[in-house]
Amino acid sequence: MLRTAIAALLAVSALVPAALADGGPSPGVLEGGAGVLGAGGAVRYVTVPAARSTLLEAVRSRDGRVLRWRELPAGVGIPLVAYDGTAGGLARSSRVLVLADSFVAPPPRAESTFRIVDPRTFGYETISLKGDFAFDALSPNGRLLYLIQHVSRTDRSRYLVRAYDLERRRLLPRAVADRTQRGWVMQGSPVARTASASGRFVYTLYQNPGGYPFVHALDTARGVAHCIGLPWTGDQSLFTAMRLALADGGRTLEAAVPWPRGDRPATLPSFRIDTRTYRLLPPRAPGGFPWWTLSLAALLSPAAGAIALRRRRASATPRAAAPAGRAPTRAAPAR
Repeated sequence: MLRTAIAALLAVSALVPAALADGGPSPGVLEGGAGVLGAGGAVRYVTVPAARSTLLEAVRSRDGRVLRWRELPAGVGIPLVAYDGTAGGLARSSRVLVLADSFVAPPPRAESTFRIVDPRTFGYETISLKGDFAFDALSPNGRLLYLIQHVSRTDRSRYLVRAYDLERRRLLPRAVADRTQRGWVMQGSPVARTASASGRFVYTLYQNPGGYPFVHALDTARGVAHCIGLPWTGDQSLFTAMRLALADGGRTLEAAVPWPRGDRPATLPSFRIDTRTYRLLPPRAPGGFPWWTLSLAALLSPAAGAIALRRRRASATPRAAAPAGRAPTRAAPAR
């Protein structure tokens, strides 16, 4: 029974858009699907591929009405930030929406392009960077854009986190890294993502075959990162079914396989991190993971939303209106 349930969870985690098949630390973009939800949940921003272009739409959540739309170049989409299907690109203030290009050329790319959109008017500017970059996060006010920079021509799981100042339109020179670690080049693939209610703190769970899995904690307001290595040396395939959730008023971050019915089996790995000190905490008793904080959409990935949205669009017409090669092996010190 347990083996069947775990297999089902792994199968659900595989129901993700085709863009996720790229591998490495950048899941790609979402073209179609559920898009990204604005603050308050009233409006959802969606990119829809057309014959020779992409339509950016603001869709009212309660009834699916298209409030406004704009035509953009083909191959533009809502950036995905983890292989659990979490979409990003919208600042918590809802004043900045970042769209990224899909990966149309073999990596590494010589140039990366992003569209910086005003969600209120759909006016936008284009920024281009030399090198292979992908979206990672935004500060709550939308001033700082965080990017994943691929640094290896042969291994896309090796990367740096960089910050881009959207007001001054410049890439900041230093990598955003845990300065307590011996090396700043990280390695792994993001399998789950969650953020604090304010959007300031972003937490990403990384799978790292051949090394240690870890959680990357990013303070998007200050540009400070902490990496917390997870004590796990076995098969990491189960980590693709893990989800992150904040508990205890945001003071605790939990990583576990959601188990909504009955007690979670003690054989499944789970981890708890103090978000104030970034230290590992003792695990909860079986069944203690706060799975109720996860929506059904988060558990099923955007695949289900993509199917429903594509059906609606069939009849809708737009209307104007770590050390290299290893993850950190210890928790970061208290700040």
